[in-house]
Amino acid sequence: MRSAEDQLDLDVLDAVAGLFTRLVVEGEQVAKEFAVPPFFMKALHLIDGPLAMKELGQRMHCDPSFVTGIADMLEKRGLAVRESDPADRRVKRLVLTSAGLEMKELVEQEFLARAPWRRALTVEERASLVELMRKMAPPRVTDADGHAAEVTGFPSTAGCPGGLTSEAEPLSGREAAAPRASG
Repeated sequence: MRSAEDQLDLDVLDAVAGLFTRLVVEGEQVAKEFAVPPFFMKALHLIDGPLAMKELGQRMHCDPSFVTGIADMLEKRGLAVRESDPADRRVKRLVLTSAGLEMKELVEQEFLARAPWRRALTVEERASLVELMRKMAPPRVTDADGHAAEVTGFPSTAGCPGGLTSEAEPLSGREAAAPRASG
C-alpha cells in the first residue's frame, strides 16, 4: 500500500511527464511548420549574442560534431555566421544575422503562443511555477572565467538525438516566408 506522500510524488511525476510530452509535441509541430529540426530551433533560442560553439554545445548538452552540423545549417540558410573570438582566434563563435534574429523571434513567438502555461496560468502562477522549478533544478551558473557550470549534478549527454544533417533542407512552409540573408 502506498503512502499519501508516495502517491502525491507519483502524481507529480505523471504531471511533469505529461507536460514534457506536450512540450515535445508542440516543439516538433513548430519545427515542422518552419521546416527545421527541433534542435535547430533550440540553437536559435540559445544564441543570445556572439556565442562560442563550445558553449552552445554545453548549453544544448551536445558533442562538438553535432554543434558543427547545426552551425553548417544555420550558415547555409543565411541565419548565422562563424567568426573568430577577438580574445582567442582559435575559438569560433556563432553570430545570428539579421535574418537569423528575425527567424529566432518568429519561432519564439510561435512557441510562446502554444505554451500551455500561458493559457492555463496567471502571471503570478507562472512566476511561482518558475520559482518552484528552479528550486528543484537550479539554472546553470557561470564561473569566474565565464564558463558555464552545472549546478544540478546531472551529467551532460554524449550527443544529441534527432537526425540532423549538415545539408540544408529545401525551404517550405513558414520558413519560406521567413527572411533569408542574401548571399
